[in-house]
Amino acid sequence: QVMLVESGGGLVQAGGSLRLSCAASGRTVTSLGMGWFRQAPGEERIFVSAITSSADMTYYADSVKGRFTISRDNSKNTVYLQMNSLEPEDTAVYYCAAQRGPISFWDTRYDYWGQGTQVTVSS
Repeated sequence: QVMLVESGGGLVQAGGSLRLSCAASGRTVTSLGMGWFRQAPGEERIFVSAITSSADMTYYADSVKGRFTISRDNSKNTVYLQMNSLEPEDTAVYYCAAQRGPISFWDTRYDYWGQGTQVTVSS
């Protein structure tokens, strides 16, 4: 019903920036809450950030507050994650997700998931 494709991952130096994109197809995401999660090797998939369907509210994990910014362009059916001041601890596979709601944005029970994009931060 909804396909999500992440892009923009790669290798960056500590302190650098990277912007991830999540393009949706199949259905419009204008009525869906969107989130970003990440999973480091040997660790659980955890919440990173989320944005409401109308982009009136955003949410961030404590570990990325002040460094990451989530945004969306519903006309392009795309959500973004701007990552600044990257640290090696940010290294993970980043996943885009969409939910019909109503669940907490940090809940992993989203309805749709992308394949993930690798982000590696070197020290």
